[in-house]
Amino acid sequence: MKTFTLSALALAIMLTGCQSAPSLNNVTNNTETSPLNTEQQANPWWENAIFYQIWPRSFYDSDADGHGDFNGMTQKLPYLQELGVNALWLTPMFEAPSYHGYDFTEFYQVENDYGSMAEFEAFIKAADDKGMKVILDLVINHISSNHEWFQRSANNEAPYADYFIWRDDMPKAGSGWGHAWSNNDQPDAVWHWNETRQQYYYGAFGASQPDLNLRHPDVVAEMEKMAKFWLDKGVAGFRLDAVRFAMEGGADAQADTDETIAYWQHFNQYVKSVDPEAYLVGEAWADIPVAAKYFGEGKGLDQGFDFEVGYKILGLLKPDASGEAQFGTMQSNQQVSTVDANVLKQNLQQRIDSTAPLDFFAPFLTNHDQQRVAYQLAEHDDKAKLAAAMLFSSPGTPYIYYGEEIGLTQGGTGHDVYKRAPMQWNNSNQAGFTQAQTSWVEQAELFGDNYTQWWPEYLAQQINAADRNVKTQQAQSNSLWRLYQHLIALKKQRPELGIKGSYELTQHSNGLVEITRELNGSKSMFVFNLTANPQSVSSIKRDDLTPNWQHDLNGEQLAGYGLLLLNNTL
Repeated sequence: MKTFTLSALALAIMLTGCQSAPSLNNVTNNTETSPLNTEQQANPWWENAIFYQIWPRSFYDSDADGHGDFNGMTQKLPYLQELGVNALWLTPMFEAPSYHGYDFTEFYQVENDYGSMAEFEAFIKAADDKGMKVILDLVINHISSNHEWFQRSANNEAPYADYFIWRDDMPKAGSGWGHAWSNNDQPDAVWHWNETRQQYYYGAFGASQPDLNLRHPDVVAEMEKMAKFWLDKGVAGFRLDAVRFAMEGGADAQADTDETIAYWQHFNQYVKSVDPEAYLVGEAWADIPVAAKYFGEGKGLDQGFDFEVGYKILGLLKPDASGEAQFGTMQSNQQVSTVDANVLKQNLQQRIDSTAPLDFFAPFLTNHDQQRVAYQLAEHDDKAKLAAAMLFSSPGTPYIYYGEEIGLTQGGTGHDVYKRAPMQWNNSNQAGFTQAQTSWVEQAELFGDNYTQWWPEYLAQQINAADRNVKTQQAQSNSLWRLYQHLIALKKQRPELGIKGSYELTQHSNGLVEITRELNGSKSMFVFNLTANPQSVSSIKRDDLTPNWQHDLNGEQLAGYGLLLLNNTL
């Protein structure tokens, strides 16, 4: 056995010359400890939040029109309270022409498919009464080409003429223009012709979503006015979409520019002037060092998503995925396929080493833009349980995508609608989502005929499976839903699972991985079997820890892809 334990002093030394993690080929056990203590004046509310992301159109339909709505979310608040989450993120709920809503046509009106402003306000109040904060998805980078502003800008009307970014000619191929996130060289991917104005306009996300000119003082003021309007309604803050692309500076500077960082600092200062406790979390879909820039030396966003941790976790559970070079080798004497769980420690170390504090990062498994966990894991619920526990073992504010707690899967790939389909509440018609005969995913006016036929067959398969819904899983003591409820309760109750608890990862030669979190004598341990075969836990030093989740433990054998959770008495 070779064990590495990093004290605070050792970590400081290590940061001056980091070394690569030892390979499993020549190390029996590999342990790393990282101190997570951070200096803070006070703990903001989001540090203790467990967020639940809701796609409103798919959560619960209260009026049988096939669309989820505000009243439906209000009716399901007791469910969310029972699950244990205390903060909600609503994907776009402003008026928009698309089903997804990321192309607003109105800043001050709610999506009519979801209900009225009064019903939205009632939802916010009901959530607050149950101790739940609500944040809204706010898109400032772009709006809909159907928006009045764009129509009037296309007509060159004052003061809207320069609310968007216009030019006379299409940049030439080879100029460097293209999608900022893929470094391609396709100017026509981001520059779009407008017949009315006889000019090209910039739209990073397509012709239907022109970018706003955030250098224009009137546009800046309007965005702030909009934020205040919704804060005054009682929302607790915003998830900011596509923060990397707010202000482009030319072909070679379409993302993460200094102007963009400065814009979000300014926006944060304004939001805090309206409500000092308002929360801003940014979608900077990038590596940790880039995402950390949006902390802005303490003047920028409150948090940013850690996109890497979900990739690392799911990669451990599906070793045929991209990134296979990170994985270990087949041990022929035991016929156990092992993986290198040090990627989790490395992910944490990247956060610690970044220019943002550790509490800036919000870990999650997947969101509305990614294939669902259950789909990626071929509906292997034991692996899904391991993924959930790995998420909650990681420090930071966790986010759960609706349905993740029941292993909601998807009907295929090729369209984002598969990732955003209705929640499955029970085994009744439409899985209890709606009393209507059809749901919104079957509406040809939204998707054409190509993407409406998959739902009935998929739904029948799910109902026949009988266990991938809330009602069934709530009745099972060892279901995925029960584990999520348990992990959320532990996160709230155990101080070591907060941002200041130490983090120690030990990998054993038989494929077991243990993660230990400790703070001021309070200690929790997560034991994962990352192999398909039962493995002995006799090498795990449990000391005074007692199991709090052991459905997969039979004597000293932890089942294949089994999970054991332990803690001491507080």
